[in-house]
Amino acid sequence: MQAPLGFKLGCNPRTFDPAIPHLSAILGGKSPPPPPPSANYVTGMPQAPSKFGMMLNNTLGDCTCAAFYHARQVWTFNSTGATQTAPDGDVELLYEKACGYKPSQGGEGPGGNEQHVLTYIHKTGAPIGPDGPPVDKILAFVEVDPRNLDDVKRTIFNSGIAYIGFNVPQNIMTDPPQKIWTVAPGNPQIVGGHAVALPGYDADGAIVISWGALYKMTWGFFSTSVDEVYDITDASWSRSKFASDRKLSLPGGLSEAELVNQMRHL
Repeated sequence: MQAPLGFKLGCNPRTFDPAIPHLSAILGGKSPPPPPPSANYVTGMPQAPSKFGMMLNNTLGDCTCAAFYHARQVWTFNSTGATQTAPDGDVELLYEKACGYKPSQGGEGPGGNEQHVLTYIHKTGAPIGPDGPPVDKILAFVEVDPRNLDDVKRTIFNSGIAYIGFNVPQNIMTDPPQKIWTVAPGNPQIVGGHAVALPGYDADGAIVISWGALYKMTWGFFSTSVDEVYDITDASWSRSKFASDRKLSLPGGLSEAELVNQMRHL
């Protein structure tokens, strides 16, 4: 059995682009302060069923694009008090432009590569509909080593979310999927890759936005399954009063100009 009906995957195998900055290189051996014991940036967000929206990930393998728009919901809610939810047309258009999806061919499409999607959003921008500017560009994105859980937690705390890709074991893909993702005994079949946004964490694990709802993955599951993590710097978040009041920092403690300079080779 693959993903149950209405719960698609679509994160293709990761790539390694040396032009993408890596947090470990930015830190250069420095040890930043430990992250807070917990953070939760979905507190107070609307609690209606499927409050985050499927973002077409019930029919398309567009999770790499859906995860970005879920991240944008978190950024806008916390920085402005109003959640900006992209219409499905925007999500589909990003899937076309960043991943090569062809609606005329039907089906789930080709899936997406996280580095390619983030590079497209950084350079060209994600469509955000008629009520705002034509596109939303991210200032930067930095790769984070998934083996360093403190860096992952700092990413979530400072940037609102961590954008991750992981290998999906069959055991969580019940219908509906399990609400808490844990390491199963034995060696469950890997049924595909999935991209999600993590908007919070505590001692037990990380909060997950996927398929329009909230889930949780234990740190054991994270360490077993996650193979790519990105710290995204979005101006609506990093320049907000919310970020300033909480003294949130950019990756590696860089200034905005220094961080943008890190992206110059991309």
